[in-house]
Amino acid sequence: MIRSSGILMPVASLPSPYGIGSFGRAAYDFADFLAAAGQKLWQLLPLGPTSYGDSPYQSFSTFAGNPYFIDLDFLIRDGLLTREEVDSFDWGDDPRKVDYGKIYEARFQVLAMAKARGFARDRDAVAAFAREQADWLEDYTLYMACKRHFDMHSWQEWPEDIRLRKPAALAHYAELLKEDREFFTYLQFLFFRQWEDLRRYVHEKGLRIIGDVPIYVAMDSADVWAQPELFQLDEKNCPKAVAGVPPDYFSELGQLWGNPLYDWDKMKADGYAWWVRRIGGAGKLFDIIRIDHFRGFDTYWSVPADAEDARPGHWCQGPGLELIETVKAHWPELDFIAEDLGTPMDSLKKLLADSGWPGMRVLEFAFDPYGPSSYVPHRMINNCVCYTGTHDNAPVKAWWEDLPEDVKEYTARYIDLHPGDDISWALLRCGMASVAGFFIAQLQDYLCLGRDATVNNPGTLSGNWQWRLLPGEASPELAERIRDLTELYER
Repeated sequence: MIRSSGILMPVASLPSPYGIGSFGRAAYDFADFLAAAGQKLWQLLPLGPTSYGDSPYQSFSTFAGNPYFIDLDFLIRDGLLTREEVDSFDWGDDPRKVDYGKIYEARFQVLAMAKARGFARDRDAVAAFAREQADWLEDYTLYMACKRHFDMHSWQEWPEDIRLRKPAALAHYAELLKEDREFFTYLQFLFFRQWEDLRRYVHEKGLRIIGDVPIYVAMDSADVWAQPELFQLDEKNCPKAVAGVPPDYFSELGQLWGNPLYDWDKMKADGYAWWVRRIGGAGKLFDIIRIDHFRGFDTYWSVPADAEDARPGHWCQGPGLELIETVKAHWPELDFIAEDLGTPMDSLKKLLADSGWPGMRVLEFAFDPYGPSSYVPHRMINNCVCYTGTHDNAPVKAWWEDLPEDVKEYTARYIDLHPGDDISWALLRCGMASVAGFFIAQLQDYLCLGRDATVNNPGTLSGNWQWRLLPGEASPELAERIRDLTELYER
């Protein structure tokens, strides 16, 4: 790893007049800000289309892109929309928070106008795009068209013939819903065209993009509907068990994610072909892939499908090094980060070491006055990524407010915090100075924001994924201050 640093900033959190961040001007401005701040890494959350709950970790497809990120100003520039059309919709009135209800109501109406004007014009380019993405696009567009046809109900509630993908039903609905399939194809065409332009610009600025691949996919997704045999489902394609994690720092009940579990024996039988395709798809978006919940490759928490929380689960054996080596062999040009947070079991430590991938060290978990922690800077190694906190952590300011006094006292001694010092910048300095190969912080910490700027509170069902950066907050003055710190610690 080349010693460097970066900032975690979700696309959805960027400023925009249309209620949610996009691949528009603000994204290019943020790339400029990162370069001016001396950063080399831009970390994103997953870019897939979000479903109920708005979590990027519960997507309708592991391969598709989120239509919310298609920039409307660029569509106006390209002659697909007019300013009057875009301005006629209510995108929400709080620039600090995404109003997903309003976005959902307005966005697809506007994009339908763009498709009506652009699909015929771009027919050849769209057809070429569809051929390039043939391994997932047809299933995804039919799935989305069927969801709209059946009032957005989960595919598990569709009529049996299409739910079970009977050939006659697939042909019937493909023809019946042809126009909607074209619509969702065009949205993916626009998403990837705008993303490729942005990614090219980011690279020109000397930046690399880190992106998340959630270990699991959503039950209500094209992935599970299209290939149910790869998951632990019964004869009616209902889950036998679901994913989660046992009680931990975030929740005394554990976290019941509800995702279907993989049938690892089936996946092994064809050389993990689905995972090879999945990582290849992520490689079209990102330069460095962070495997979320890496520990599931070692052992995973299996919870009975009818359980009310995650406590009744048990550990099962994952695919281990065999899957990792398969992925590395197919995609040697990609770099990876293993999200190895949680109970540090010996088998997980061995798998991480054998993989060669860097793990994570989170400073908000580091300071324990009563026992050693591998997260404190003097115990870190070069082959790891140091974070102040992840998207699942409160900003440093809020974290500090909640610390017990004994932990505060120990932390203050460790980081040499004095009265009047800003805790956010003190912890940022601590991470920058560490020996970790990469250092990543949420922009909220550089802005010294508090609890209201938390991206996600695990275990809660509402109020998440809404925080947004305000125009002007990523200022030249802030970039200069970050650059000074970055250069001081030779990142």
